[in-house]
Amino acid sequence: MDYDYRLVSFVDRSGATRAGVAVDGQVYDAADLLQASGLPDAPATMAGLLDDWPGMDERILAAVNSSALRTTASWPMESVALVAPVPAPGAIYCAGVNYRCHREEMARVHNRPAEPDLRESGFEPWHFLVPPRASLAGPDAIVERPEGCEKLDWEAELALVIGRPVRRVSPDEALSAVAGYAVANDLSARDLSVRPQQNEKSPFRSDWLAHKGFEGSLPLGPWLTPARFAGDPRKLGIRLWVNDALKQDSDTGQMIYSAAEQIAHLSRLRTLYPGDVILTGTPAGVGSARGEFLQPGDLVRIEIDGLGQLRTRIV
Repeated sequence: MDYDYRLVSFVDRSGATRAGVAVDGQVYDAADLLQASGLPDAPATMAGLLDDWPGMDERILAAVNSSALRTTASWPMESVALVAPVPAPGAIYCAGVNYRCHREEMARVHNRPAEPDLRESGFEPWHFLVPPRASLAGPDAIVERPEGCEKLDWEAELALVIGRPVRRVSPDEALSAVAGYAVANDLSARDLSVRPQQNEKSPFRSDWLAHKGFEGSLPLGPWLTPARFAGDPRKLGIRLWVNDALKQDSDTGQMIYSAAEQIAHLSRLRTLYPGDVILTGTPAGVGSARGEFLQPGDLVRIEIDGLGQLRTRIV
C-alpha cells in the first residue's frame, strides 16, 4: 500500500514550533522521520522543508512508504497542538473580487449595475497584502472581533503556498512553483474599511489594514496538502458554514483569474519565495451580501474538496 501525506506545523512539549508529516491520522515529526530514512541534516521547520521543496517532497514521499514510518514515533492528530501550516510566511497576497458570482453579489450589495470583471475590462488581477505573522491563525483558532467592529464577515478561500523562487513565470508553468494548498478564511471587518472623518474623495479614506489585517484575521489550515495530492485547483468545491448553516457553496471554476494566472501576474511584479502564501479570492455568499455578520460564540467551518476542514471560533 502506498501512502500519501499532509504537512502540518505543531507545537512540541518544549514550546517550539516544528514541521510534522501526517499519515493516516498520525503525526510524525518531519525531522525524525527524514532522519530515520537516511537524511541526517533534515530540517525541523516548515520553512526549512519549503526552502528545498522539490527535493523534500520526494524524500518525504519515500520516507512515508518505507520502514522509517514504522520505526518513528507518532501521535494521533487530535492530540497534537496544530498551528497555521506555514507559521511565518514572508508575504501573504490576497486576491480581491476574483469570483464571478462574488463580483455580481457585491454589485447588488452596493446597488450598482454589475460592471465587466477585471478580465473583461482588460485589467490584470488585483491583490492586497496583510501582515503575515499578526494576521495568521491556525486550525481551531479562537479569533476575537477587532475593537469597534460590529460587522465581521467571512470569506472562504483556496490558499496556495509557493515552493521555489519564481520570477516572471508563465501561466503554463506557474503551478510547478506550488508546494501545496490549504483552506483559508479571509475575515473582514467591513465597518472598519473606511475612515468616515475623511472626505469621500480622499485617498486616505480607505483603511485596508483595519479592514483586513487585524490580529487573527487569516485562519489557515488545517494542514498543507502537497500539490501532487490536491487535484486540479480549477475544479475544487468550496463551502462555508456558520453554526451549521451553509453560507457559501461554490467551486474554484468560478474564478476570474485562475491560481496559475495569479502566480504569473505576481511573479512579474516581484520574486515569489518559498513559503509565500497566495489567497485566490472568495465566492458568493459572504455575510455583507446577506446582512449577516459573525457574533461572539459563532463557529465558522470551511471545507475545500480534498484539502480538509478549517474551523474558527469567534469571540
